[in-house]
Amino acid sequence: MSTVIQQNSQVTFHFAIILEDGSAAESTKVHNKPAQLTIGDGSLTPSFEQCLLGLKAGDKNKFKLAPEDAFGQANPDNVYHLDRDKFSADSPAEVGNIIAFTQPDGSELPGIIREVEGQSVTVDFNHPLAGLTVEFDVEIIDVVNPEA
Repeated sequence: MSTVIQQNSQVTFHFAIILEDGSAAESTKVHNKPAQLTIGDGSLTPSFEQCLLGLKAGDKNKFKLAPEDAFGQANPDNVYHLDRDKFSADSPAEVGNIIAFTQPDGSELPGIIREVEGQSVTVDFNHPLAGLTVEFDVEIIDVVNPEA
C-alpha cells in the first residue's frame, strides 16, 4: 500500500503555478528541483495543504485556488509612496523592478515598483500573485509519514 499524504507527512513534489491566462508564474520543473515540505508546518496555505491530503507518490493533480485561498487579496495598506531619493543607481526606481528593502529587524522585504511620478515612487509590498486566482499543477514524488 502506498503512503498517502496526511498531517505531518514529509512531501517531495513538483509544482507549477498557472495564471488564468495560461502562463506559468513559477515551476519547480524549470530547474528540476522539486519542493519539499512537511504538511502542517505553515509553509503553504491551509487550502493548498488540504488539496494535497490523500495524494500519494506518483499522483498528479490540478486544482484551482481563489485569491483568499492562495496568496490572499491585495492589501492597499501594503502600497507605499517613497521619495525617489531613497533609491540608488544599483537599485533604480523603474516600474517593474523588484527591490529588497531592509526592515528594522534586519530582514528583507521585496517590493515591486508600480509607478514613478516625479519624485514619488509607488512600491507594492503585496505578494506578486495577491488578488489572483491560480491553478496549481502538482506531481507527488515521495511521501514519508512520521513513525506511529
